[in-house]
Order: sequence, then structure tokens, then C-alpha cells
Amino acid sequence: MRAVDIIRKKRDSEALNPAEIEAFVAGARSKSWPDYQVSALLMSIVLRGMTAEETAWLTGAMVRSGVRLDLSDIPGAKVDKHSTGGVGDKTSLVLAPLAAACGIIVPMMSGRGLGHTGGTLDKLEAIPGFRVNLTLDEFRAALRKVGCALIGQTAEIAPADKVLYALRDVTATVESIALISASIMSKKIAEGIEALVMDVKCGRGAFMKSRADAQRLAESLVAIGQANGVRTQALLTAMDVPLGRAVGNSLEVIECLETLKGRGPADLESLAVALAGRMLRLGGGADNDQEAERKIRAALGSGHGLEKFRDIIAQQGGDARIVDDYTRLPSTPARTTFTASRSGYVSRLDAELLGRATMVLGAGRDRVEDVIDPGVGAKMIARTGDPVRAGDAVVELHYRDSSRLGTAMELLGKACQIADEPPVPQELILQTIG
Repeated sequence: MRAVDIIRKKRDSEALNPAEIEAFVAGARSKSWPDYQVSALLMSIVLRGMTAEETAWLTGAMVRSGVRLDLSDIPGAKVDKHSTGGVGDKTSLVLAPLAAACGIIVPMMSGRGLGHTGGTLDKLEAIPGFRVNLTLDEFRAALRKVGCALIGQTAEIAPADKVLYALRDVTATVESIALISASIMSKKIAEGIEALVMDVKCGRGAFMKSRADAQRLAESLVAIGQANGVRTQALLTAMDVPLGRAVGNSLEVIECLETLKGRGPADLESLAVALAGRMLRLGGGADNDQEAERKIRAALGSGHGLEKFRDIIAQQGGDARIVDDYTRLPSTPARTTFTASRSGYVSRLDAELLGRATMVLGAGRDRVEDVIDPGVGAKMIARTGDPVRAGDAVVELHYRDSSRLGTAMELLGKACQIADEPPVPQELILQTIG
């Protein structure tokens, strides 16, 4: 069947059948569909949507484009966590070692940055020598030895998704419940897990801006997981302001290490503990939420989580000395501060605009082929609700190319608002689904 006929059908708001979806996925994988036709159908899906049946068929086709792993020979419950993406969203680097320290096997396949959000793989690759492109044999070996592996998609896992994932980033086709659901769940189903915890972000710094859209996405993800035998639960979490204080790959690695040492921002620690606790519950490692939190906090307080992260870094070829010596991580030669325009309270730090500011400096991608600078980024000196005086530092920028600084500072000027009264505090975890 012709690609143009399938594109036209979806453009005209008609539902695609399984054969047409299989043809699309096969064409993307084999490159028999050129990028412009794949992109045209992606845009049609974003604009016209997909039914639940179409989304399920798309997920299945993407799983079948590669292999579905069987990890039953590795003892222990296999549980993963995935976030839909946000600014400063670095919880994977904290919760994965904490869950593994509590006996959960964590086979985590992650992605790279999409748009203004940072990707887990980009953060991990800020660690000198860290290999995210493990073979499946190396992946299994890491799970057996340290109980956790943090990797990118292998060539065997949902290869069609790898093509679609890269194109969506640069064709403004990220924000689609159907595409996000199929992309996430095809990888998760294929990686051989028994349970999955989803962190579905909503707010200004998330792809899902409204809580209603985020809830629909969470329900879609949970339904696809349950239908495929994967115990799935989703937390809806707020992403109007960056998570933690650091945005940018190397800076976020440092903040994760500080959190594992018990010195991290309260919001990052609390969310990582909550998500890791859910992993423990779904994996049968705790009978209730209170027991799960107690075990995760014990791993945090004892330093077992930190040592597990050190083991993960060493197992995947990284320089584990960064755990104790942050100077071994990439950094930038120049820093500057964005200051408060007047006295009052920080009423807004728009996560999307802050993410775009760091992207301008080189922390993210405009195009698939762009190379990320792991050292650049931003640190929030003041948080939403903090009192400031005129001239006080609000954000510290770490940059390398001064020609990009003006645009970044302009974006920060739009992102930061000062008011006479502090804003009403917002809950971080909004809802549980599944």
C-alpha cells in the first residue's frame, strides 16, 4: 500500500487499520518511507489523533519491529520507571540505585533530550567514559552483577521507535498522547519488565501542559501496560517549575550525587523516594507504602544507594571517582548571574523558558545531529516563593559561548517574575492512576 494513501487517510481524520499501521512502522524502520513521509504521517497523527485501538496496534507494531526480551533467568523482580520528561527531571539517577539497593532489578532503557527537556542518557554521558550503548549481553551481565543497567535503546529493541523518536524531536510532533504512549510502552514492553512506574508530568515545563491531558496520557499508558501483562502505575506530578535547582547535564549529575548523599533539594528527594517506593511495592519488596518508603529512606540514609550508583557507573565503564570528585565532570569556563529586577517574592520560574534558555547555551538539541555541551546549564539560586531584593541573584548560568548569552538572558527575563506576595505552594504529586 502507498504511503501517500495512508497519510491522506489520517489527514482526513479516518482511523487506520492494523495493516496500514504495520506498513507505516515497517516503512519507518526499513527507510522505505523517506523521512518527509514519516514526518507527514506523524504530524497528521498529532493533529487528528488516534483511537485507543490504533494506539494499541501502533504499540504492538513497534514492539514487533524488534525483539521482546525474556529476563526470567535473572532472579528478582524486574521493575522500571519512566518519566514523560520535564526540566531538571533527573529522578532516574537517584531512584534507580535506591531501588536496586533494596533488591529490585532495574532494567532501565531511556532516551535523549526532546525539545526543552533533558534526557537521562545525556545526563549519564556527562560522566566520563559512561557507556549507554551496551549490547544485550552486557545489559544482562550488568543486571546480574549490580542489579541495574541504565542504557539507551539497543538495535534489537523497538528499532522503529528509534527512528520515530528522533524525527518527532525536530518536527514539532512530540505532543501527542498516541505517539508518546506507543513510544514509551513499546520500549518498556520489549525490555522484559514485570512492572512499571510512570511519572507523567504536567505544567508549563512538560509536554502535557494541562492536568486533563496528562491524566489521559497516564490512563493510556496504564491501560497499554496492563493489557500486555506489565503491572503499571502512574503518578501525575507538577512541572511548572524545574525539579531541583540544577538544569543541564553535568550540573544535574552533581545534584543527583548530592541527593544520594542526603544533601539534595527536598523536592527532588521526595519525588525520587516516592517513585522508588512505588517500584518496590509493584516488585513485591514491600506490603504497603509506609514500608516501601521506610526501606527506600534506609537505603538513602545508610549510603547504600550512593554506593550502588558508584557500582553502576563502574560497571558501565564510567569514571566512578566523580562520586567523590566533581571536578572530573565537564564544566564551563564562564558563569554569570541573572538578578531580580525588584524586591519581593519569586512568584514564577517558568520551567519551559528556563529549559529553552539552557538549550540555547548548548544543553539541548534543535536538530537530531546537534551535539550537546554537558557542562553548560543553570542553577536556581532562588526558588519559587523565596524572598529577594533588587539585584539579588536568582539564576546562575554556566556557559561557554558568550554569543549565545544574550538570548538566554532574555528568556530568563521572561521566565522569572517577582511579586509583592509569595505564591500559593503547589503539590508535587497530584494524582495516582492504576
